[in-house]
Formats: sequence, structure tokens, C-alpha cells
Amino acid sequence: MEKVRKAFNERPALRWGVLILTGFILSVNYYFYDAFSTLKDLLMREFGYTNTDYGLFVSFYSIPNTFLLMAVVGGVILDKFGIRRTGFTFIFFMAFGAMLTAYGASDFYRNGGPGYGLMQSILPGYSPELKMMLLGRFFYGLGAETSIVVVSKILVKWFKGKDLALAFGLKVGFGRLGTFAALQLSPVIADGGAHLSTAIWFAAVLVLAGLLAFIVYMLLDIKLDKQTQPEVKETTGKKFKVSDIRDLLSNPAYLFIALLCLTFYSAVFPFNAFAPDLLFHKFSMSYEQSGRITSLMPLGTMVFTPIFGFLIDRYGKAATAMIFGSITLLFVHLTFAFTYVNPVYPMILLGIAFSLVPAAMWPSMVRLVDDKEIGTAYGLMYSIQNLGLWGVPILAGVLLDKSNPGNPETLDYTATMIMFIALSLLGIFFAFMLKRQDKKGSYGIDLPLNR
Repeated sequence: MEKVRKAFNERPALRWGVLILTGFILSVNYYFYDAFSTLKDLLMREFGYTNTDYGLFVSFYSIPNTFLLMAVVGGVILDKFGIRRTGFTFIFFMAFGAMLTAYGASDFYRNGGPGYGLMQSILPGYSPELKMMLLGRFFYGLGAETSIVVVSKILVKWFKGKDLALAFGLKVGFGRLGTFAALQLSPVIADGGAHLSTAIWFAAVLVLAGLLAFIVYMLLDIKLDKQTQPEVKETTGKKFKVSDIRDLLSNPAYLFIALLCLTFYSAVFPFNAFAPDLLFHKFSMSYEQSGRITSLMPLGTMVFTPIFGFLIDRYGKAATAMIFGSITLLFVHLTFAFTYVNPVYPMILLGIAFSLVPAAMWPSMVRLVDDKEIGTAYGLMYSIQNLGLWGVPILAGVLLDKSNPGNPETLDYTATMIMFIALSLLGIFFAFMLKRQDKKGSYGIDLPLNR
């Protein structure tokens, strides 16, 4: 049986093929998430959104994972029922939510299509377009985070002991490829608002293609399980206990890495959602120009994350990498807040920071938990992360509206950037605490993964 497993699971071409397939799912996920950042001003003009409305739209993605703990539930379901059932269910939710969001922005819906009257009758303080798009964003977020947990477990299944950090680095790179494409293509397709609905529909159809890609992966996964575990059904899993989550949260190293994840990602993803608008107002750029500059961040991560993952596989120092990445992020936000340095340079540095931390953070989880609990561990971590992804965009929008009364033509982003600086400082603190706990608890986070 072991020989059969090695003949199949350890074929490099097959492993990397699986990575490409699942990487495509991540790319379209991130494309849809970031497609709206360069459309912010167009959404405000077309639908009458305020900065707070836009922040609410961005944050609605995280509501199911923050308040319903769906990433945790999804991780538990993943450990119990396996990759195929869990993945298909939640990627379906992701695709359904994307299509619903696009429907809410469509002319057909706005001209009285199904659901318009209902949305018009409830919560009259918000437009029917915003309410339908929020509903779609909710379902999209319901599926998207757990789909990332599923992809993480797929990589552990196929790459543990075989370039796992490199695989996670490439996984991050695929996600950033989606962000890069969104920032480049979305404003071009929207064409100054003439084809705003088309740009959103294009993003939604890509997510639907991601569902089809996962169905292809399911066929490969079935074959792998038949060869490696002919007597074991995929639905066989451990029984979930509430104590599993309690044990995770009582592990200081896990707690510090989760808090670093919360603060670091809260200082990156919400910033990225507002960055094109920041460049538009502070540097008087067009949205096409600001989108191209903002896309340097994901472009940098596509290049650097696999390199850092390769080095961590062989030489370790993951905890140290998280410290350097967190310090770099602070420098980036200070530069954007208080200088007029060409934004190209801090955006490239942001790409380096956002390569160092994820390349080290996600594969380090195998040092802290057993394989049978990896889905729950990742799911809980994504739910903690989503607390920030929910609250920070709303706070950013409120700060913009409060610090710019009357909605002037040029927005002052200083108060919003101070918030991102504070989050960066917290991230540095948690990174140092993780390093200290690693030495104290001998978890081996700084050791090479290929050993």
C-alpha cells in the first residue's frame, strides 16, 4: 500500500498540477474580493454610496466568519467530512454569493427585477442596490474563507515534508495573482462607469469557473484516496469536541500567531481596498493609474512569497521572518501617511512585507497542531482574522466621512492611516511574543520545514 501511495502522491508533476488547479480557485476568489477597490468612486457615483456604505460593503464579507464563526465551523466540517464534500459546499456558496452581488449591480435588477421591491421595502435608509449586493457579499464571504481553509488542508495533504512552505508561498502567490489581475482589469472593463455592471459580472463568472475547477480536483482526490486508503472512506473523521478549540486557544504560540494574523491582515487587506482611492485623492492619479500602482503589491508577493517559502523550507527562521515583515509593514504605512514619496516604492515594500509573513505563518501551523485538527486550527485562525476584516473597513469608512465633512473632492486619509499604523505596531508586538514563546515552548517554528 505504501509503495502505491508513493508512486502516486509523490509524483512531482501531479503535486504541482494540483497546486495549479487549487491556485486557480484562490486566484478567482481574490479577484472577486479585490475587484471593487478600483471601482469605489464609480460605485459611489452610480449608486450614491457613501464612504461608510463602501466600508460596510467590504466588511460584509467577514460577517459570517466573525459572528457566525463559519470559518471555524467549516474547519470542523472539513476535519469531520473531508476535503471533497466540504470544498464543494463552500465553494458553491462562494460562487452563489458572487453571482448575487453582480445581480444587485445589474440593470435588470435596478429596473425592477426579482427581489428589487422587497429590498426597497426594508431598511429604507439603504439603497436596494446596496442591500442586494450586501446579501451577495455575505454568501460570498460565507464560502470564500472556508474554501481557503480547504485549499490549505489540500496542500498539507499533498506537500507535508515535500516543500510545504514553498507550496504555501505559491498558494499565496496565486491569490495575489488574482488581486493583481483585479486591480489591472477592473477599472479597464468598467471604462469610467460605462460598463460598471460588466466588470462586476466578469468577476462573478470567474468565481463560477473556480467551482468547476474544484470539481476537477475532486476526481483527482478520489483517485488518490483509493490508492492510499482503500479501506477508508473520505467521510471518516475525528469527532469534534469543544475542548479542541479550547486547547488551541490555550496554546500561547497558537494564540500569538492568530493575533498576529488578525492585526497584520487587518492592516493590509482593508488598506488595499482603500489604496486606489487614497492614491486618487492624495496624488491626483486616475483610477487606472492608482490601480496599476496598487497592483505592485500583489505582483511583489507573487515573486517574493515562493522565494521566502523555499528558504523557510530549507533554512527555517519563520518566526524571525514574521518580525521583519511586520516591521516593514509599519514603515510602509508611515510613509503613506506622512510623506509624498513616490507611492511605487512603499507599495513594492508592502509586497515584500506581505510575502514574508504569510510565507512563514501558514506552514508553521504544522508545528503547532496534529494533522487531524489542521482544518479546525486554520478555520479558527481565519475567523479571528475576519474579526479585523469586518471591523477595520467600517472604521476606515467612518473615519473618512468624519474627517472629511461635506464629502470634499479631495479626501484627507491621515486619520485612517493612523489606524493602520496602530494595527502595524500591534502586529510587531505579537510577532516578538511569538518568537519569545517559540524559544520558551520549543515548538520549532524557526526550524527548517524540510527535515
